[in-house]
Amino acid sequence: MGIFKIGKKKSFSVDRELSVDRSSWRDVLSESLGYMMAVQLAFGEIAVRDRDWDVDFSRGVIAFGEDEYPIQFIGSQSDVSNTWLWAWENINGFDSSLLELAEKTKQRGNEWGLEPLTKAQSELDDLLSGHTIASVACAISEEKLCYYRCPYSGGAAFVAVRGVDETVFSGADIAAFAEITMKCISEFDLDHRIFAESFLLRNRTSYEWDANVLIAHFDRDLYIEFENKKGVLRVASIKTK
Repeated sequence: MGIFKIGKKKSFSVDRELSVDRSSWRDVLSESLGYMMAVQLAFGEIAVRDRDWDVDFSRGVIAFGEDEYPIQFIGSQSDVSNTWLWAWENINGFDSSLLELAEKTKQRGNEWGLEPLTKAQSELDDLLSGHTIASVACAISEEKLCYYRCPYSGGAAFVAVRGVDETVFSGADIAAFAEITMKCISEFDLDHRIFAESFLLRNRTSYEWDANVLIAHFDRDLYIEFENKKGVLRVASIKTK
């Protein structure tokens, strides 16, 4: 089975309040990353498909083979200075219509007091990279967006992509959810509880807690056991029964 859930979804309210400190980059990234990893994998399989790409900022589009999609310019990563520069700084003089997402992301950052979204140029580290910034920018938008890394000599431009097939956003199945979760928590210093619950909510997968075990109801149940390590909840195991 692929990563996509095609067909009728279970009825499930996503109106749950998670304890997320939106002035914390770690918390906001934890909330965004699982969902965006699933979206990006689907985007690669459905839209990109290992085809040659070409981006045209003057027209505001990116092409994969013969297929074109409208874009927003998020920002750029320099491999020389190891820094990120937001598109709203607009040193390239792009048309303002390409910068709407970046501007809205900055506004949200100002509301939350979240510096990585409001500082024009930032030094990059394990949690702050072009990929993680683009993931957050797309995840917190009010649109269904993917992103694409457009490499050039000395760095890469990151663009948000609009208008892709709805299947890209259909959600991860149980195997993909488990795989993405283990990959993300092993590669990034995330809040595991926020990550798991937010991923399930965005995936529209119902779940419940039984003591320190989160039980996610896919086509069969997935059991995510947490352990308390020095006051911090971390995933100890993921399994089905």
